Amino acid sequence: MTIRVLLVDDHTVVRQGLRMFLSLDAELTIVGEAVNGADALQKAHELKPDVILMDLMMPVMDGIAAIGILRRDLPDIEVIALTSVLEDAAVFSAMRAGATGYLLKDTEAEELCRAIKAAAAGQVQLSPQAAARLLREVPAPDSPEKLTERETEVLRLLAQGLANKEIAAALTIGEKTVKTHVSNILAKLGVVSRTQAALYAARIGLVP
Repeated sequence: MTIRVLLVDDHTVVRQGLRMFLSLDAELTIVGEAVNGADALQKAHELKPDVILMDLMMPVMDGIAAIGILRRDLPDIEVIALTSVLEDAAVFSAMRAGATGYLLKDTEAEELCRAIKAAAAGQVQLSPQAAARLLREVPAPDSPEKLTERETEVLRLLAQGLANKEIAAALTIGEKTVKTHVSNILAKLGVVSRTQAALYAARIGLVP
């Protein structure tokens, strides 16, 4: 089964370029394109993609607003912010809204393909520049509810970049159980995405 991808960018040439090289990967299927955040919401409901590549700076509705609504209404869809903007405010806002990843438009084609596949599996995808900014600036949640020993194990593996299936294999538990643990972790930490949880793990020294 291929990974269904929705492209969201207000520049036609960018969407065409993305479609051209992503279509060369047999594991990816471009199911549609959208020209702004509002259009992306409509297309996401209609097309049910697995992963959305979302530009941030667009007219009508920007990518950050769209990411927040998608996280609330269609939480099973993973969203990667794909942008030329590396300002702290943009990185923080996208992550707070619930983006699974944050990549720059100068990312190599092969790397982008790998990132889409990893995001579809639930793995966090950040450009090195974005990761550095987030780790430096994002504060840990205030007095989070204490995690159980098993939840801490799941969080450590999640922060190491493992997907749910890999976490399940490592801990010899079912994948559905992993998903339940992840949901509980997000709720206890007061965050909305795996990315934020992974950053919290890094801040408290749970992972190097």
